[in-house]
Amino acid sequence: MQRLLDAELEAHLGLQLERVDEVPDASEEPEGERNRRNGYSPKTVHTESGPVPIQVPRDRQGGFEPRLVKKHQRRIEGFDEKVIALYARGMTTRDIAAHLE
Repeated sequence: MQRLLDAELEAHLGLQLERVDEVPDASEEPEGERNRRNGYSPKTVHTESGPVPIQVPRDRQGGFEPRLVKKHQRRIEGFDEKVIALYARGMTTRDIAAHLE
């Protein structure tokens, strides 16, 4: 889950950087105005396997909304079954990780 959350933030920041690059004179933009990573917030989510502590990444502008574990969400239903189903169909753990990314 942690890798998925990190990949979501990277995609979010990547999309924002592309938009900044499209603006003329983006090189003259002050360094403090670009959106960047801003650490993590601890959170415990409850799955079928039990409680799982995770670190939800943050961005400086506060615009990042994770899709895997939304803000204020504490319970993830069906995540374990989906991963097990992929494994049961013959996918390797590496393939599953790549698919989730």
